Amino acid sequence: MNSFEAATFPLSSQPNRRQAISRVAGGLLAATGLAAPAFAQARVVRIGTTFDNSSVEKGNGTGMFLGSSAYFNAVNKAGGINGARIELVAADDQFKPEKAKANALAFAADSAVVAMLHPLGTRQAAEVIDAVPGMAVVGPNTGTVSLRKKNAPNAFWVRANYDQEIDKLVATAVTAGQTRIGIVYSNDPLGQSLLAGFKAALAKAKLEPAVVASTPGTTSMEVGPAAVQVAAAAPQVIIIGLAGTAPAFVKALREAGGKSNGYGISITAGSLSAMGELSHGLGFSMVMPSPFATKYEIVRRYQADMLASGNKDFSLPSLEGYVDACVLGEGLRRAGPSPTRATLLAAMERIEAFDFGGVKINFSRGNREGNQFVDVAVISASGRLLS
Repeated sequence: MNSFEAATFPLSSQPNRRQAISRVAGGLLAATGLAAPAFAQARVVRIGTTFDNSSVEKGNGTGMFLGSSAYFNAVNKAGGINGARIELVAADDQFKPEKAKANALAFAADSAVVAMLHPLGTRQAAEVIDAVPGMAVVGPNTGTVSLRKKNAPNAFWVRANYDQEIDKLVATAVTAGQTRIGIVYSNDPLGQSLLAGFKAALAKAKLEPAVVASTPGTTSMEVGPAAVQVAAAAPQVIIIGLAGTAPAFVKALREAGGKSNGYGISITAGSLSAMGELSHGLGFSMVMPSPFATKYEIVRRYQADMLASGNKDFSLPSLEGYVDACVLGEGLRRAGPSPTRATLLAAMERIEAFDFGGVKINFSRGNREGNQFVDVAVISASGRLLS
């Protein structure tokens, strides 16, 4: 087994050698049980993706992957892109930055891999972007502003940044007459970025924080002390700057007697299913339209392609993964019939003011932040997503 194969992972609980390569011909892993389309002597273009498939961010990671897989499966059924079959190759980094870097380097060693798609996490995305400077990294799943300020020419951001998200959440709370607003964040680069955005948003609204609480880190389940601190301060709104650990925090907050309204950031969406009834009434920012908002053409295509791939559960993470794949797919079309890493990079920056069916992307040679869409949604008492 070479270094590339060692970096891939199976999603099947009982992988065989063929599954261990985790090759997504037609955009779906062998574990889904769906047949890949037939290509006679077709050219193959490979896309690498590294994300958490086994740790605290598994909900977000696998959600994004299901969406991007559904897109490439549909593309391949329609004949591929410029006649080439697209293979999406996945690697589990267990939400560990060093593993994300190792996976990226393994992908870079395979000349058939021309780009990387939606790495998950702030430190993970930073490692991936740095590890493959000559390869496009499309749709990193983080909104950390400091990472974007590095202006890496190979990073193409498909989601809004966290400052924009928190500004929208604070503005929504203020509009509703809620001015005692606090935040809980993880004490790491992600959390520090969120805290800075929170302070800026409050200053803009001429408010002071009702409470500022932190957890030890993005993956730390030690959320009890922060929950007790927030419950004691009793803010009207607590902005939950957590992702995979958000369910544990919300549960601890309610057990501590905290009755504050919770507003999560977009990466909270991947853990909503783990909250059960605790998610009811929770608001959160969205960097994509609702996956149920069929007034958007891209949502209708997403739903159809997900169903065709055997996935009936629509979610924000899978819609984001789908949109990331759409953006990369457009870059591949513009790169021509024999895309290289260099021609794809050049093609990506020519995606200017392009409407993907309700999501508009605007890149250029000097701009890698392609989308500023932010909305706020609430989980109703019946579990419905209302935006």
